[in-house]
Amino acid sequence: MTATTGKDTSTITLGTGGGGDVDVDVVIIGAGFSGIRMLIETRRLGLTARLIEAGSDVGGTWYWNKYPGARTDSQAWVYGFPLDEVRNDWRWEERFATQPQTHAYIRHVTDTFDLWSDITLDTRVGSAVFDDDARTWTVTTDGGETISSKAVITATGQLSLPYYPSFDGLSDFEGDWYQTQNWPDDGVDFRGKRVAIVGTGATAVQVIPIVAEDAAHLSVFQRTPNYVLPARNDKLSEHDVDVIRTNFDEIFDRAFSQPFGMDIPPAAGRIAADCTPEQQQQVLDRGWEAGGFRYLFETFDDLLVEQSTNDLAAEFIRKKIRSIVRDPETAEKLCPKDYPLGGKRPPLGHYYYETFNRPNVTLVDIGETPIRIEPKGIRAGDEFHEVDAIIFATGYDAITGTLDQIDIRGRDGRVLRERWAEGPKTHLGMMVDGFPNLFMVAGPQTPFANIPVVAEYCVGWLSRLLRVMHERGADTAEPTTEAVQEFSQLVEAVLDATVLRQGGKRSWFLGTNIPGKPAAAVMWLGGVGAFREVAEAEVDGGYGKVVMESATANVSG
Repeated sequence: MTATTGKDTSTITLGTGGGGDVDVDVVIIGAGFSGIRMLIETRRLGLTARLIEAGSDVGGTWYWNKYPGARTDSQAWVYGFPLDEVRNDWRWEERFATQPQTHAYIRHVTDTFDLWSDITLDTRVGSAVFDDDARTWTVTTDGGETISSKAVITATGQLSLPYYPSFDGLSDFEGDWYQTQNWPDDGVDFRGKRVAIVGTGATAVQVIPIVAEDAAHLSVFQRTPNYVLPARNDKLSEHDVDVIRTNFDEIFDRAFSQPFGMDIPPAAGRIAADCTPEQQQQVLDRGWEAGGFRYLFETFDDLLVEQSTNDLAAEFIRKKIRSIVRDPETAEKLCPKDYPLGGKRPPLGHYYYETFNRPNVTLVDIGETPIRIEPKGIRAGDEFHEVDAIIFATGYDAITGTLDQIDIRGRDGRVLRERWAEGPKTHLGMMVDGFPNLFMVAGPQTPFANIPVVAEYCVGWLSRLLRVMHERGADTAEPTTEAVQEFSQLVEAVLDATVLRQGGKRSWFLGTNIPGKPAAAVMWLGGVGAFREVAEAEVDGGYGKVVMESATANVSG
């Protein structure tokens, strides 16, 4: 089954709010893929909604991130929704869509479903507070508006809050500096300039080859090298697009079963130990040349759980780096050696390693050396690099960062950020005990996977929950404390079954890239298919781990 929503067109009501009047049934926070998909669903359910968005347009991360080279790492045709209304009138242009293409897609979806009247832009949510007596939520914006609702649905994104570490001396820098997440709308001309880029994560991997083409010289400051996989991007022909449209349902069936929500078969059907050394190299070669994440998912099924297999695949990449990068010293600096493949989210590269063969590109290793900004450039240890401009690609306070910025208070004034001081704990990544009718789409502890596919499933699951609430006459729904503990322990156990914690490197999907942030299992790493099985068991069990109440009684099944 592909589309998990929209089949039942009957409308519902969401309880009575204990008799309290509300402005809308639902407040949705965030107008990225998750928020837009949830707004479509509330319309289908017959619920009234307001969607609040901080940006000046829809798109979420695809509105904010306009830096050079920004594009998806998921295939363009599954970086979207299995919606009949748009499947035949959208033209995918490339295998991995650029930021303008992706932003245009989400605007197209918004136009097609005529959602604009329910969207409030240029507005941030400051607080969301549950009223125990009225059984309603009050949402307050930075403009001073208050909105009462029966439910709050967060769709704030996993990579939405930029992380800006403090750099000594930045205020004294005499050149220009930029942050990738807040790139100027009209772009930046680096021709003839000496440029530094700080960071070598997924964003920097996309920026570096583009800026290197224009800059007089580019200095890349690397703290931790990445396993960068070749994207092998290409244009899509009209025939390619026709094939995608014809097989749309099959494609999304595959994506809903594939561990990371991709249009890739869910399993390779082999483990490394089943192959001879010669066969192992052939398999890895095919995966590398295929491009994208096929190297991770179409080589060996035990790559992320068996250390010896991971070591094999990691060393293969190191050999590739050494063969691509001509300078042996630079090649060694680019080789990750003390953490497993997958311990940090591997980016897709568009001639990334080849860029370091350019005579105008220098790699500066700052793994053990803090940098200091000076008026004319950057000092790293004893080395000084004179530059005219600096680009900071320093990542995000991921997963929980945006939610921590909002003062969310549940029953008895419980503060969500305080509940999550040691890491998030949820039921199925969509609900939290003590916070009735607070629902999350693609939030903490949902699958680490292709976000639109995760969002589609979460929206479908929540839609069914809302229908059950309607059928039972429930005003509120929240998980039991035991359910939250049980699921969070399962998330930890799934992570521990992999090799991804080895090496202790900072990783945003482990919550360790931010100084002082506790290491925790902030994402489900067991794959989309396994996550669906766990969540569907809750549905099949009649939502036995969810407490549903009306104004006067417990109406749980």
